Amino acid sequence: MSHDLHESLRDNVRILGDSLGRTIADDQGDAFVDKIETIRSYAKQGRQGDPQGRRELIEYLRRLDDRDLLPVTRAFNQFLNLANIAEQHYRARFRRVEDYKPGSQPVLGELFERAKSKGYSSRKLVETLAGMRVDLVLTAHPTEVIRRTLIQKYDAIDECLTAIESTDEHSEKASRASGRLEELISQAWHTDEIRHERPTPVDEAKWGFAVIENSLWEAVPDFHRDLDNLLLETTGERLPLDAAPLRFASWMGGDRDGNPNVTAAVTSEVLLLGRWMAADLYLRDLEQLKAELSMWRANSALRAEVGDEAEPYRALLKRVAARVEATRDWAKACLDGRPYEGGPIIEHRDQLYAPLLTCYRSLCDVGLDTIANGVLLDTLRRVAVFGVTLTRLDIRQDAARHSQVFEELTDFLDMGRYRDWSESQRQEFLLAELVSARPLIPRRWECSTETREVLDTFRVIAREQSEALGTYVISMAAQPSDVLAVALLMKEVGGDVRLPIAPLFETLDDLNRAGDVIDRLLSLPGYRRLSGDSQEVMIGYSDSAKDAGQLAAAWAQYRAQETLVEVCRSHDVDLTLFHGRGGTVGRGGGPAHAAILSQPPGSVNGSLRVTEQGEMIRFKFGQPDIALRSMEIYACAVLEATLLPPPAPKPEWREEMDHLADVAYRGYVGVVRENPDFVPYFRSVTPESALGRLPLGSRPTKRRQDGGVETLRAIPWIFAWTQTRLMLPAWLGSGEAFSKRLEEEGGLERLQEMRAEWPFFGTYLDMLEMLSAKADVEIAAYYERRLVDEPPLLELGQELRNRFDRLQSVMLDILDQQELLENTPLIRQAIEVRNPYIDPLHGLQAELLQRNRDADGAISPELSRALMVTMAGIAAGLRNTG
Repeated sequence: MSHDLHESLRDNVRILGDSLGRTIADDQGDAFVDKIETIRSYAKQGRQGDPQGRRELIEYLRRLDDRDLLPVTRAFNQFLNLANIAEQHYRARFRRVEDYKPGSQPVLGELFERAKSKGYSSRKLVETLAGMRVDLVLTAHPTEVIRRTLIQKYDAIDECLTAIESTDEHSEKASRASGRLEELISQAWHTDEIRHERPTPVDEAKWGFAVIENSLWEAVPDFHRDLDNLLLETTGERLPLDAAPLRFASWMGGDRDGNPNVTAAVTSEVLLLGRWMAADLYLRDLEQLKAELSMWRANSALRAEVGDEAEPYRALLKRVAARVEATRDWAKACLDGRPYEGGPIIEHRDQLYAPLLTCYRSLCDVGLDTIANGVLLDTLRRVAVFGVTLTRLDIRQDAARHSQVFEELTDFLDMGRYRDWSESQRQEFLLAELVSARPLIPRRWECSTETREVLDTFRVIAREQSEALGTYVISMAAQPSDVLAVALLMKEVGGDVRLPIAPLFETLDDLNRAGDVIDRLLSLPGYRRLSGDSQEVMIGYSDSAKDAGQLAAAWAQYRAQETLVEVCRSHDVDLTLFHGRGGTVGRGGGPAHAAILSQPPGSVNGSLRVTEQGEMIRFKFGQPDIALRSMEIYACAVLEATLLPPPAPKPEWREEMDHLADVAYRGYVGVVRENPDFVPYFRSVTPESALGRLPLGSRPTKRRQDGGVETLRAIPWIFAWTQTRLMLPAWLGSGEAFSKRLEEEGGLERLQEMRAEWPFFGTYLDMLEMLSAKADVEIAAYYERRLVDEPPLLELGQELRNRFDRLQSVMLDILDQQELLENTPLIRQAIEVRNPYIDPLHGLQAELLQRNRDADGAISPELSRALMVTMAGIAAGLRNTG
């Protein structure tokens, strides 16, 4: 990999950019295109260290006519989206999904060899892989900015690039592909990039299903085929037919935490949509199998099933297809609210899997293995992974909502006041009711609408096949009674369905108490009889980072996991950790391979759940080639963390981290919570208030409508700081912690040793380095000059920028580098290439925010839309939103 962006990437960026230029010229005229060129050349000069260029850029942008503002912002936004397509295309082609450290791209074959050299037998490798349970949990993204209709056009543009590269440039095929490319770019330019309404939770779920249909449906069997071949080569064994090391779950339509739009009816509808879509996709598979499996040789088991048919495979597949079609009709009837009058439907996975397996075994028995291991095997693999529901839907609700149910219920039944009871009284009550034979909830109970909604959700759970549902997640869980309350509601209303219950620990305080809570929970014999020998626990990344700053939160997450591993081991319980990671680093994001291998030893024991969010789903799973690579990375990392876990940290490193986290926490809280000027500064310098008007996700941006930073959701909090390029949540506090340590004897050597030998600390520094490289204090200062006029706020802004400069210089000392990203040139160049296109958007955004404030929020719809487009463009350019 040369230090220059690969030629083909440069070529594609140029091809797409030129085409966009022609489209804009056709629409707006050549004079307008000249304006865009002028803006771009000023931005380039500014980036080459010419302060005059920066000044001229800003002056020029401020002189633009009102009617030019929207098309100018759109032009730069479109260019950044096209640059992303070119980069994604390049990654898929050269199998690079994550620019991490040179040479750290994980390869399964190498890992198998390493495991064998450490004494693992072939058998053990196959068993570990076959028994692996990795759930990738797709979640909606409140800042997924790009509309679905545009995503489809972008995918088609990607296909044109492939066609152009794979043909001789003078052929008819190449010129057809170029013509199509021009047409698609024109379509994209003439499509409104901002949605006019917020998506509903059902829209979000449809978007998630579309990713399965367009990409994962193809990538999943390919992934298993590659894995199968590799196992055969290295171990002489094959991957069992029903092995599904990676599966998909979803929160879209099930996550009701702070989202009043997700109701029991919505959850029901999304579950039906999953069934409809799965039936529709399997029907396509079955049509192909019916067409292809025309053989007549069959074993006695298949003959017994279909009788004396000339084409036994087709006969059986016809029957299966009829039931799958009936299932699709049933789901459609339910969605339309009309009665279903057709034949028997497929209720669970096995009804689809068993007949396909009969065909497979028959083909193998009569010596037609080549045919068995073709298209038929692909369908079997899909059934193993997607079941008949495509994903398992998780349900998430806030602990306080469950308490409210019991609050009203105890009041109604004159049993006392649940709210006033101590934790041990609550436990005693809930455990007694869990074993009681009589129902607790009266049939004709007039409760509040909130409580009715909670009970209705448990009724939806009761009606479902358990394979359609994943985990019940309790946000803001603080005590064992929070888990017992859900278990009791499941018993009372949930019928026979028992979902795993995962408390979510998300604030710093919760993380520090997580081990103790789970220890007390598992010590309750009544709970253990219910939960058996497994426990799931979710670790929240975003809220802890917002609460305590990135460094203190990362260390608290690590320690919480270590304690949970020990607690579950002492109770002889299998622990599955569920990582609630965001797309951005401030919310626990970052390259999956490095992140998984930097977890404490023993915490990834063949099982792992992890959230994948909105736009990251598109970047990692939106196209079959990239999805295949992403799945390989997950499988590789989980296998490695299970068989060859990282060493436990040395006691002196732990002490060091305690100390660093403490200093960083005080530094962060001193600004964010204790400085009275901070919230006013945040509100005036970032687009936070305008952000609430973006019709992005189905969830409100605030938990409450008034108050300080603590009422904001973690996502808008990070989005807002990313827009101004200060990236504050990622680094505030870390600079003080490191610089204090570097002043002390032996401090630098200790930090460098931890970086080299401890994956947790090394990964933390790598992420900090990447974000510092994306930050830009000059741009942050420009927002301030344009939007802030009170002296105390200006002083705070200056202080924050000074802190960032200090952090940058101590980082370079620890990393022993002259500049940031010295060892990852591809990321550095990707940022440098985009900057001249992002800078004008920052200039325009600050200008529009100021006009919006002057007009008291009443700027014209065109300008309001231009402001939204600047947000979308900056987010696309930095490839990090919330």
